[in-house]
Amino acid sequence: MLTKEKTVKPWRDITEEEWQRVMPLLPELRPRSELRGRPLANTRAVLNGVLWVMYSGATWSAMPRRYPSYQTCHRRFKAWYDEGVLKRVMAELFGDEGVALCNTIEARMRKHASAEEKAARLKEAALAPAAPFAPTAPNAPPSLGYRVLLRQPA
Repeated sequence: MLTKEKTVKPWRDITEEEWQRVMPLLPELRPRSELRGRPLANTRAVLNGVLWVMYSGATWSAMPRRYPSYQTCHRRFKAWYDEGVLKRVMAELFGDEGVALCNTIEARMRKHASAEEKAARLKEAALAPAAPFAPTAPNAPPSLGYRVLLRQPA
């Protein structure tokens, strides 16, 4: 008896119909108040690049050249993520599966400590009693002490 296996389709860029649905959700498409500076990269191409990284699981620097630079895509990804735009776009495009993917990406993202958390850690370290310093080689007997580090190989 043959079983039908679910085949994973390779990633594809969003269609025109999908783009029309998510276009109003993206803040870059609103008119800019200043006309100075470099024009923004094509938002649809950036979104396709972000989706490629999310679905492939690859690093940002591994993005194919058909998308804007990975720095641009990553910068917009962070802005969209922080503003909650990315979750709304994923929900609009892919429903609950898109939101689940956003949650998976969130778990993969590096967590940086806030300024308050860093200050609390520094305060704890300053209040902790100092341990005695006894530099030794990693596998040396404790009686040899510092001389082991200075010994030259034979």
